[in-house]
Amino acid sequence: MTADFSSLEPALQPLDGYNRALRDQVHPADWVNPTPADRYDLVVIGAGTAGLVVAAGAAGLGLGLKIALIERGLMGGDCLNVGCVPSKCLIRSSRVVADMHQANAFGIDSSGSIEIDFGAVMERLRRIRAGISPHDSAERFRQLGIDVFFGAAEFVDRGAIAVGAHRLPFKKAVIATGARAARPDIPGLAETGYLTNETVFSLTERPRRLAVIGGGPIGCELAQAFHRLGSQVTLLHRHGQLLPREESEAAEVLQQQLRRENLTLGLKAELDRVDVTATGKVIHYRQKGISQVLEVDEILLAAGRTPNLEGLNLAAAGVDYDPGRGVVVNDYLQTANHRVFAAGDICMDWKFTHAADAAARLVIKNALFAPLGLGRSRLSDLVMPWVTYTDPEIAHVGLYEVQAQALGLATSGIKIPFASVDRALTDGEPEGFVKILHRRGSDQILGATIVARHAGEMISEITAAIVTKQGLNALSGVIHPYPTQAEAIKKAADAYRRTLLTPRTQRVLKWLTRFS
Repeated sequence: MTADFSSLEPALQPLDGYNRALRDQVHPADWVNPTPADRYDLVVIGAGTAGLVVAAGAAGLGLGLKIALIERGLMGGDCLNVGCVPSKCLIRSSRVVADMHQANAFGIDSSGSIEIDFGAVMERLRRIRAGISPHDSAERFRQLGIDVFFGAAEFVDRGAIAVGAHRLPFKKAVIATGARAARPDIPGLAETGYLTNETVFSLTERPRRLAVIGGGPIGCELAQAFHRLGSQVTLLHRHGQLLPREESEAAEVLQQQLRRENLTLGLKAELDRVDVTATGKVIHYRQKGISQVLEVDEILLAAGRTPNLEGLNLAAAGVDYDPGRGVVVNDYLQTANHRVFAAGDICMDWKFTHAADAAARLVIKNALFAPLGLGRSRLSDLVMPWVTYTDPEIAHVGLYEVQAQALGLATSGIKIPFASVDRALTDGEPEGFVKILHRRGSDQILGATIVARHAGEMISEITAAIVTKQGLNALSGVIHPYPTQAEAIKKAADAYRRTLLTPRTQRVLKWLTRFS
C-alpha cells in the first residue's frame, strides 16, 4: 500500500524532524498492509484511544486471538495528535507566562519584558508529541500480533469489512472512529477559512488577533492559552455562561479569572456571517439584539463535535446511527448488530480520552467474554470524572445538584473555599472551592466539583470514594499531608462530621467523659 498523506497534511505541518518522526510512528509512508486472515476474532475500526485499548487489551491476554486494527489517518487519534497531548503542552507554556506576570506578588522583580518565542513553544509541542508517539505506533501494535491496516474501512455486510481490495471477515467488530470539530453553518465561514483542533497545533506564527467560537472546554482552554501567549483573544459563546454543563458558581470563577487577564468574553453571542477584508476576517454577530463587528486574523472553531460516520456503510452491517450523535449502542456498548460494538466519541456523550479507555475495557469483556450475554458490564455503572484544563481547572465527578433533584434525591452540600486552605494561600491561589454533594441525612457522596489550579489532580480521591462506596466519614479519617490543597477535601469531610454533633450527641459525649 502506498500511503496517501493528503488528508493527514494539516496535522503534520510543518513537516520538520519532529513531525516526520511522528508520521513514521503512527502512519509510516512505507507501510504494507498484511494479507488478511481467513477470519478475525476481532476487527477494530479506528486507532484512537478506544480502538487502541480494545486491540492491545485483547491481544495482551495471550489467548491467540486473531485481531485486525484499521486506521485511515494517524494512529493515536485526536488525543496524541490534535487533542490532549498538544493542548496540554500549549497550556503548560502559557502557565509559565502567567506565573512570570504574577512574580511581583511573590517578591520577585518581573519588571523586565517577557519575550515569548511562539515558534519555540510550538516546536516543544511537536517534540513532546513525537516522543510519546511510539506507544501508539503501528510497529508496536504489529509486535503485539495485531494485523494493522491503513486505509478507509467499509462494512460490506453484517460480518465483513473491506479495506481497499482486502476483505476482513470477523466474528466481532468494534467501531471506534471518534469525532471531529463541528462546523457551524455560518455564512461566509468556509470561504473565509478557520482553524480547528486539527489545524491549530500546526501554527508556527502566533495570531495577533484570534476569535474563539465556542465556550466549552476546548474553547476555554485554548482561548486562555493563546491569550497568555500574546494573542489578543475574543471568545464568542452563544450561552450566558461559559462551560454551560458546569454549575454557574464554578463557571463564574473561571469567567472572573479570564476577565482579570483582559481576555474579551462575548457571551450570548449570535453569529450572523463572516467576511474577508484587506485587513482581516470580520465576524458579524449580535448580543442582546445589538449588532457587533469583530475583526481578527484567525478564527478558531470550538463549538462541539461531529461523529465520524462517513464511508462506513453502516446500513450494510445493520448498525443504527444518528448523524448528530453517532452510532447507536445499548448500555453494553452493543449496536443493533449483536456482533458489532462501539466505543469512544463515536457513540458516547462522554467525549474524554479516559472515558474512551474505560469504555474500551467494557467492550473487551462484553464482546469476547460474555457468552449469551452473561456477565456483561454496563456503561451507566461507570463513575466518570472530567476536567477542564483552564487556570483554574474545573473538575467534576458524579451528580450535579439539579440531576440529583431530578432523581428525587434529597441532598445537602458542603463547600470549602480555597481562601480558607493554608496551602492555597501560600501558593497565591485562593480562588476556587471544593464542593461535595451528599445524600441528606447520610454521608454518601453523590458528586463533587473542584475549582482550583490543580483540581484535576484532586478529583480522583473523591472518585475513588464514590467507586468504593466510602462516605464522608471515611474521608474524614484519611490523613492528608499538611500543607496541601487537597486538605480542602478533608475539611469538607470534617465539616460533615460537625453536623453530627447535635445537642443530644453532646450530652452523650459529656456523660462518657465521666467514666474516662
